[in-house]
Amino acid sequence: MISLTSDEERRLLRWARAAVETGLTEVPESERTPGVCAPHAAFVTLTKHGELRGCIGHLQHERPLWENVLRAAVSAAYEDPRFPPVEPAEFPDLHYSISVLEPPVELRDVSAFDPLRHGIIVQHGLRRALLLPKVARERGWNAEQVLAAVCQKAGLPPDAWRDPTARLEIFDAYDIEEPPGSLANS
Repeated sequence: MISLTSDEERRLLRWARAAVETGLTEVPESERTPGVCAPHAAFVTLTKHGELRGCIGHLQHERPLWENVLRAAVSAAYEDPRFPPVEPAEFPDLHYSISVLEPPVELRDVSAFDPLRHGIIVQHGLRRALLLPKVARERGWNAEQVLAAVCQKAGLPPDAWRDPTARLEIFDAYDIEEPPGSLANS
């Protein structure tokens, strides 16, 4: 179960921003509390003026959360293939959110999928994609819309999730985000 203090949440956001803006790759040993050292996967989402600017995660569930957050932040800013790399002039306009992921579990019965609570992973052959639960909440999608969207994200037909050889996994995620109009490092 994900358990972070508000101080740990603020630190993770500050570190994500510092990883992008200053190249932070290590956090001080003195700030490595149990919550940020617990093994959890993480996604970092960057928005600019309310529009997506980058979103990438690192699914190494065995790695400390702080490491996955730093790597995901840099990847979201500079390696998301949907966007050009972030420029320094954009730093003040970026808004950071972090999704801390529990390990995925196989979804054996699609009726157990709650798109407002669960993230979803689809894998079919060599194609794989993931959608965070906040996507369904933000867009007001039902389960079938989420399943179709994750399949399309993987480059599959929207109904590929129905194929008996497709593998579906669900996970819970805990979201942390900067307050509107504030910088995590201030």
